[in-house]
Amino acid sequence: MSRTPAVAPVLSSRALGRALLARQHLLARSTMTAGAMVRHLGGLQAQAAPQPPYLGLLSRLDGFAHEDLTALIAGREVVRIALQRGTIHLVTADDCLTLRPLVQPVLDQGLRSAYGKRLNGLDLDALAAEARALVEEEPLTFQRLGALLAADRPDRDPAALAQAARCRLPLVQVPPRGIWGRSGGAAHTTAEHWLGRPLDPAPSPDDLALRYLAAFGPATAADLQKWCGLSRLGPVLKRLEPQLLTFRDEHGRVLYDLPDAPRPDPSVPAPVRLVAPFDNLILSHADRTRVLPEEYRPRVMTQNGIVPGILLVDGLVAGNWELTEGGTGGRTVVIRPFAVLGRADRRAAEAEAERVLVFAGGSGAVRFEEAG
Repeated sequence: MSRTPAVAPVLSSRALGRALLARQHLLARSTMTAGAMVRHLGGLQAQAAPQPPYLGLLSRLDGFAHEDLTALIAGREVVRIALQRGTIHLVTADDCLTLRPLVQPVLDQGLRSAYGKRLNGLDLDALAAEARALVEEEPLTFQRLGALLAADRPDRDPAALAQAARCRLPLVQVPPRGIWGRSGGAAHTTAEHWLGRPLDPAPSPDDLALRYLAAFGPATAADLQKWCGLSRLGPVLKRLEPQLLTFRDEHGRVLYDLPDAPRPDPSVPAPVRLVAPFDNLILSHADRTRVLPEEYRPRVMTQNGIVPGILLVDGLVAGNWELTEGGTGGRTVVIRPFAVLGRADRRAAEAEAERVLVFAGGSGAVRFEEAG
């Protein structure tokens, strides 16, 4: 006698949003360490140095101070390296050594798309070996590395050569790059040289998928692929299905999740939060409507690739914000709601902005720009 298969429960967009905020520690701030949070999130997007990772941790951690992250960077416990989607991320040293080999296909594709014609016929293995020797002797900017590699290749574009080295080698950006209050160009050396350890020789895509669900689930295979930039990960989730729960979203798509991960009731209140620029909260799903209303997408996912800080109200993007430096050293947090805020939400947004100002230096002003 055949049995009718159980129908997977449906999770509303609001339920998915609350689950995501809980795992991102944006429903309630956490007391975990900065290093533990960086690991839990699978890294923080960090191509805009140095503010976003610091502000990303500030929004999620109670009592977070600059030194909590600065010490990790200086102590080589976290590093900045091209990973998910080919973008710079701040990750733990362990994750650097594990994730970098996994995302090699993403970097290969990016190199072919942007520089393939300029690299035709080039021996990339020889180039990588030469680049490794150069950056392990002394950390180099891409401009300097490209010039050195072009010395024996005068018919080649130095920028393309430097990007080929970035693709073929696990290049980390060394301090003071990425440290709050410090300045410096993006100088690179290899992860192996900087950390004194080799890359993981057999990294597991299964572990990658489980880590993603812990921080961003419940999610579809397309969501997982959007986060990391890899393709064909559906079979990975299918293989893991016996140890996962499955749901469906309101469009009938299959969602995978960890059995013990938080899935709060959709009615749970979500506090107002100021989320950092380029935060993976809104960059890590194929369907972002769990936090980003479709009508606001063009105002957040801009054509020039700049993703501003976002204002969350009731768990949804309701505006953007930025921290600016005044001409005389004064700081301002500018909040730009997309619609008129209620009095309580406005006060909460102002309190969050004051928290940012204290973190940034202890003084400044909060300014709301007209909704619209």
